[in-house]
Amino acid sequence: MKENIHPKFGKAKISCVCGETFEAGSTKKELRVEICSKCHPFYTGTQRTIDTGGRAERFRKKYGLTK
Repeated sequence: MKENIHPKFGKAKISCVCGETFEAGSTKKELRVEICSKCHPFYTGTQRTIDTGGRAERFRKKYGLTK
């Protein structure tokens, strides 16, 4: 195994847009993320299912077809 080719691995400060900060292991000292587990809809339980209707539904509606 070659020596001195791997980057240094240490603690990194990770900050989210929502203001949450935490530490994790990384080769960088600081990371900025747009979404974290504190503000992600899946983890917070605020996820909404929006039925916008896809191409198949529009086709069926246009030509009066049923499933």
